[in-house]
Amino acid sequence: MAAEKVGLQLLSREHGHVDEEEEEEETDELKMETDQPGAEMTKEEIQIKEEKTEIKIKKVETGQEIGKEPNRNLLDASSESPRGLQAQCRNLCGKHISIQRTLTDLEKLAGLKEGCRISTVSQNTDPHMAGSKKSCPLCPEDKFKACYAHKLHRHLQNLHWKVSVEFEGYRMCICYLPCRPVKPNVAGDQISLKMGAHFHCIICSATITRRTDMVGHVKRHVNKGETESRYSPARVRKSTHEVVKEADTDVRVLPNYSTPQKTDSYFNPKMKLNRQLVVCALAVLAEERKPLECLDAFGATGIMGLQWAKHLGNSVKVTINDYNANSVTMIHENCHLNKMKVVTSSKEEDDCDLTLEEGEENFPTIEVTQMDANVIMYLRAFDFIHLDPFGSSVNYLDAAFRNVRNLGIVSVTSTDTSSLYAKAQHVAQRHYGCNIVRTEYYKELAARMIVAAVARAAARCNKGIEVLFAVALEHFVLVEVRVLRGPSPADETVKKIRYLIHCQWCEERVFKREGNMIEENPYRQLPCDCHSSMTGKTAVELGPLWSGSLFNPGFLRRMLFEAVQYGLDDIQTLLKTLICEAECTTHKQFSIHGPSSHNKQEECGVFIKTPDAAADYYGKRKSNEMNQNGPKRHRLESNAEHPAFYYNIHRHSIKGMNMPKLNKFLHYLSEAGYRVSRTHFDPMGVRTDAPLVQFKSILVKYSTPTYTGGQSEGSTQALEDSQAGTDGDFTEESM
Repeated sequence: MAAEKVGLQLLSREHGHVDEEEEEEETDELKMETDQPGAEMTKEEIQIKEEKTEIKIKKVETGQEIGKEPNRNLLDASSESPRGLQAQCRNLCGKHISIQRTLTDLEKLAGLKEGCRISTVSQNTDPHMAGSKKSCPLCPEDKFKACYAHKLHRHLQNLHWKVSVEFEGYRMCICYLPCRPVKPNVAGDQISLKMGAHFHCIICSATITRRTDMVGHVKRHVNKGETESRYSPARVRKSTHEVVKEADTDVRVLPNYSTPQKTDSYFNPKMKLNRQLVVCALAVLAEERKPLECLDAFGATGIMGLQWAKHLGNSVKVTINDYNANSVTMIHENCHLNKMKVVTSSKEEDDCDLTLEEGEENFPTIEVTQMDANVIMYLRAFDFIHLDPFGSSVNYLDAAFRNVRNLGIVSVTSTDTSSLYAKAQHVAQRHYGCNIVRTEYYKELAARMIVAAVARAAARCNKGIEVLFAVALEHFVLVEVRVLRGPSPADETVKKIRYLIHCQWCEERVFKREGNMIEENPYRQLPCDCHSSMTGKTAVELGPLWSGSLFNPGFLRRMLFEAVQYGLDDIQTLLKTLICEAECTTHKQFSIHGPSSHNKQEECGVFIKTPDAAADYYGKRKSNEMNQNGPKRHRLESNAEHPAFYYNIHRHSIKGMNMPKLNKFLHYLSEAGYRVSRTHFDPMGVRTDAPLVQFKSILVKYSTPTYTGGQSEGSTQALEDSQAGTDGDFTEESM
């Protein structure tokens, strides 16, 4: 044993890692052992001493003697990988060193306060060179060299502490350590990893480069209810659900229900009008045939399907589908919240745990599925399909028309307003294959573009469509079409997809004539003479667009009746405006009984009996005798269609003139012999069949000068001459 200790001392002296005090203790032990040669040692003591000797030899060889600084070469080798260094930069509780409560804690980490431990990351400098200088614990040496205390304090305060993200009393400071390597830079034969600034998330330990992205990252955690950090010993998720009520339907949603990018259960209160319009359309279809199989392809919280079941009862068989598992779970909870049965398959039923009260036994059973929307529409046939994806719906139109039943309804809601309203023209070209520009009638242009895409998808499945209504409100465009099966309706539908010629000077527009022949001068089709008076190309060709009618007056009247019956007051004014727009009449001429007093109305091949303001509705297929009169009926309907597009009265106002009130101006146009109505697309829009020249002439005729007293005689005379000229042109044109 004495020989082993002597060898240990020699080995330690060679490495230079043994203190004088330890050497004296070991020599004393050696003397005691040599002074007592007859002392006997037990086997356990011998084994313990041998183990201690082996441990000391290993520590001496690796340079990790007790109380000594570890070997720098070994530390550098172990910290070459970012993961290894990131693991070293964490405290005992798992929190990264860049996450601190106060600036004082960050200064203690750098060793600026007495009585605190300097981090191993900050011990990167040579003590002989640094002296009293200290290095930054969050920056490598090549980024920030060791400096004195006052400079280091200013660096920590102005950079790391100032550029930080606060969360529940903690500050996530910016970090420059090699925790997040960027793409390697190859310089000659050497490959160096470029390190970038980043933040460490206190919740999920992710590394984010930009501060704005870090703020949004933390907000997403808060919106999802993840407010407890992972380093906490006990993580209890708080229940952040809240109940929202709409149209006698309760849905449980998350606090971030109105932000689709941050939640799975998207619920938008601004889509209330959209949901009520869809409910009324489904109610009208339910009066024609029962029971209906209807599909809400994108359920989210299930609010749409629940409202169908609440209002229509057993006359509909509701299927709510969603691809997201969290949304499907929330749909189940909302069905139970509204005391409804849930069917997950055709064989198994999941009865709700709540006891049904009297009068609630008639609620239908809702089927909840979890699959892709295209898959379920290809697998099954439905009478009513509602598509409301987040964005464009062109990816689901082919599947929707594949198995939809004859005389059924396909409802399409599009929210990609950036491409529809010509803010992203390349996206409109990619999704809809349509060339558009920003015009004064851009909302109706968007509706016609969607209908054209729907018509092409239906024609590919040998089906035609009849547009029931198209609405552009808030941030969505809603289109409802009835499906007409057969190649003949499909051919008639395709003929209504045409191009539009738009003048960029006066914004006059006209649909291009049918035919394949190339015209020598297509500018002649425009009613304006801008091409002859202006140099260069003045018009553009937009489309292809839907050139047919956007509204069915009979269907809209039945929707109004259903809205009154179910107490949906929010959309009654809108439906009246749509009816006036479909018939191109004013509100004064509006009548609940319609323009004709016939007891039967024909809509898309369906006879609707409407005695006494539609007190009783039912529908049936038309007979073979009426099929023979199809072309004649089509010609009559085409003649009664409302005029395409509208004019904004403010866009065509005259400088220095006061325009007449909108209702009075509509009366003046009607007296001149033109069909006029207001439009829901634009509050100041006028839908009329009058050309733009006559529109402006009547506007000038009934406008008054703004300042009559301050004008000179010459300007007043010029204004009168201009009015007289326009009046003369108008009278000559009208004659």
